[in-house]
Amino acid sequence: MVYSLTYKRPAYVSSSRASIHSEKSTNAESVSSGSSCPYGIPDALSFDKIISGGTCPPCTTREFMDFLQYIELSAENLQFYLWYRDYVKRFSETPEKERALSPEWTAEQAEAEALAAQKEKAPKKMNSEVTAALKGTDFDPRAKIVVAEAGHNPFNTPPVTPGDERESMQAPSTDGAQGWSEDVSTLKSGSHYSKRAAAAFEGADAMQPFTIQPFREEISRIIAIYFAEGGARQLNLSSKERAACLKALSVTTHPSAFREVIGTVEWTLRHQAHPNFIRWTICNGNPVRQLFARELGIGGILGGLVCAIVLTLSSVGRGWRALSAIGFVIGIATLFAAWKGMCVVLHGMHHRHLRPWELFTTGDDASSDFELKKGSFDSLGSSNSYEDEPWVAKYEKRNIIRRVFDREVWIQEPALRQIQDTIFLQAVLTAVTISAVLVAIFVAVPGGHYF
Repeated sequence: MVYSLTYKRPAYVSSSRASIHSEKSTNAESVSSGSSCPYGIPDALSFDKIISGGTCPPCTTREFMDFLQYIELSAENLQFYLWYRDYVKRFSETPEKERALSPEWTAEQAEAEALAAQKEKAPKKMNSEVTAALKGTDFDPRAKIVVAEAGHNPFNTPPVTPGDERESMQAPSTDGAQGWSEDVSTLKSGSHYSKRAAAAFEGADAMQPFTIQPFREEISRIIAIYFAEGGARQLNLSSKERAACLKALSVTTHPSAFREVIGTVEWTLRHQAHPNFIRWTICNGNPVRQLFARELGIGGILGGLVCAIVLTLSSVGRGWRALSAIGFVIGIATLFAAWKGMCVVLHGMHHRHLRPWELFTTGDDASSDFELKKGSFDSLGSSNSYEDEPWVAKYEKRNIIRRVFDREVWIQEPALRQIQDTIFLQAVLTAVTISAVLVAIFVAVPGGHYF
């Protein structure tokens, strides 16, 4: 299988946060091969293979989640996707009597809701005769609301004050029991997530659901975390997708209510996040090591160039000028591999640098599964912000020399090693070809005989 990969790595920056974020920016990648997977990614590293646990480090679901959390800053997509897969399984295992309370949300219902929403948003045209008859009356649609002398709209309901008796009557109990209120909310009143879910339903003009349905409390937490405005892991959805999903969830807790949303999330994971993750994983060194490798490559090329010029100007035989090929081959191969995101020294051992968040672990064996303090696999967890994690401050204190020679670990995934072998072979062939042309030019130039 032949691969053609291009990976442009960003320049080194001193800040750890900036250096991590720079790994996802200014990428100009293209992958092509004979693989049946999209974007030329080999079948052994396909999205389904990674999610099902059929790959080895550094291409496992754990590394995929780290990439989304620390590099692309979109871990909520994978978190929601993993939760949905588990939810579908758990819902199918629910007794038939409970599942009957949450019927499937069909495509026809979704279309009907969409049409109803369009009709509500469409401006209502009133018959000209009716408009003329209502002109000058209190029901004139073009008339402005008359504001009373008290300075407020007489048709508005006065706000409820904290000490108002009506508030205590409407507000459900806070002892965790089921409560009812005038807004027909049946969510558990003691839950912060339920309140946020209720607000999300209200914002989407959806009715408040019944708690008798299975998994209703869990769905309320999912809505509060992934769908509510300002949620800890709010998904990047259009207002139309969000409203349609909330209206479906107000009727049922069946997994089909997430049909449109999960389609958008899965497409993003398969066609954007997954290809970017594979290309990022090909890089076996951190940004500082890549910069160091580029400088070595440029140094090798300059060394070969100086050698060729000196030998050309000297009185030695033309055959000696071929010695400059050593510098050209080493320099060009090193620079080419660094441009692809690889360090040839690390590749010679099939090693890679540990990521900044992997360096500071509690385990002694760096090659083992890293014992990280993670909440990213908790679908109902908190925000994905990582600025307060201990490794951030520790990595910022790490000097440049130490980063160049960070700890290494063996690459276990055979398919990834094969891709890196192909890139290394491409680098060597490119270096040999260009070096041969340069040496031929210098050999053809007449000698200077200056010394």
